[in-house]
Amino acid sequence: MTSTWKVGTVAAIHAETPTARTLELDVPDWPGNLAGQHLDLRLTAPDGYTATRSYSIASADSGPRVQLAVDRLPDGEVSPYLVNDVIVGDELEVRGPLGGWFVWRPEQTEPVQLIGGGSGIVPLMAMIRAHEAAGSTARFRLLYSVREPGDAFFAAELAELERSSEHLEITWVYTRKTPDGWPTPAGRVTPAILEASTISAAENPTVFVCGPTGFVEAVADILVELGHSSGSVKTERFGGA
Repeated sequence: MTSTWKVGTVAAIHAETPTARTLELDVPDWPGNLAGQHLDLRLTAPDGYTATRSYSIASADSGPRVQLAVDRLPDGEVSPYLVNDVIVGDELEVRGPLGGWFVWRPEQTEPVQLIGGGSGIVPLMAMIRAHEAAGSTARFRLLYSVREPGDAFFAAELAELERSSEHLEITWVYTRKTPDGWPTPAGRVTPAILEASTISAAENPTVFVCGPTGFVEAVADILVELGHSSGSVKTERFGGA
């Protein structure tokens, strides 16, 4: 972990959803990061006021390019600026990488279950990308819950991975509106869905859960009820406690 602030230059911007976009930053002397780590981002106003927020990193490699995916919060102080106002060429202060517990390393061989809610997919996407880049044969399974199809982050990339990857399975859960012809009605993640669509506790997977606080707490409780040990369920959450 490093506490040194660095200046990154916005090199590319991509829309993800109507309220979110990906920012790619070129950060000189970036040391690389593990899949699942995050960074701090600091904005400084002309009057000297600063605001710092933590953002999960969607990329996982040793190069100087760092990818973030930011969802605009209606009452946010930092995210509206990052989503609405930042343009290519802008400079942003970042510090990291940070965190060493909610991470996946390519040398891990046990099955991995990923469960994401909304923008909670971001650190899980870093794990999926690292898994693919390493050519890992470890079993990976993702359950991704979103309100409706248009709210999915990395939709095209996930669709391609779902088609082409030999070691990644993806289950989609839509809570408010499903795609046309979807075989199941919209609804929240339930114990029945988790039991049917995730790696069973008998296979001793490592489980990573990320999303809003309520989603993460509910999912983690169900997983323990399904037989997973609390130590094997790693969580990251955002929003009110």
